[in-house]
Amino acid sequence: MRLDLSHIRQAETAFLRQYDPSAFAEDDEDYRVVSPVSLEFTVHKDQDRFRLVGRVSTTLELACSRCLEPFTLPVNAAFDLRYLPQAAAAQEATPEASETGDDDASTTFYEDEAIDLAGMLREQFYLALPMKPLCGESCKGLCPQCGVNLNVETCACKPQWEDPRLAGLSVLITDRKPDDA
Repeated sequence: MRLDLSHIRQAETAFLRQYDPSAFAEDDEDYRVVSPVSLEFTVHKDQDRFRLVGRVSTTLELACSRCLEPFTLPVNAAFDLRYLPQAAAAQEATPEASETGDDDASTTFYEDEAIDLAGMLREQFYLALPMKPLCGESCKGLCPQCGVNLNVETCACKPQWEDPRLAGLSVLITDRKPDDA
C-alpha cells in the first residue's frame, strides 16, 4: 500500500481507495480490522512537499479491558498530514531550523517518491482507539476470585479481603452482646 508520488502532477488530486481487512492482519496489534477500510483523501502538492487531507473509515475489533470479551468499534477519523522529503529531515534536525520552525506532530517524511499508506492507516487506527476500551459503560468485568464474566453469569464467591496491616487490630474485635455497654 504505497502512494507513488512521481505520478502526481496537479496541485490537487483526489483519491478513493478500498482495502480488504486481510491487508492489515498482524499478530502484534491491539486491534483487528473486521470490515473493509475506506480511505478517501486529497493530495495537495507544493513542489516536493505533500499534504494529505481526508478521512478513513472502518470497523475495528478490540478486547474489553474489563471482561476481555471482543467488541467492535466503528472508526471514522479525519486526518491532515504533511509529508516532506527525507532530505528535509536533516535540515529540520539542525538547531537553527528547530528554533524557527514549528514542531508539528502531523509532519512526516517520505522517501523513494512514495508514501507508505499502510503505516499511515495503522497510525490513524491507534489514534482512534480509546484509552480504556470497554464493551459498554455498564460492563461488570471478571470476578477477581474465580474469573467468571460477571456480565454473563453470577458467581458464588464472597470477596473478602483483609488488609494485612490491620490484622493486629482484629484481636480487639470481639462478639459483643447487645446489652453490653
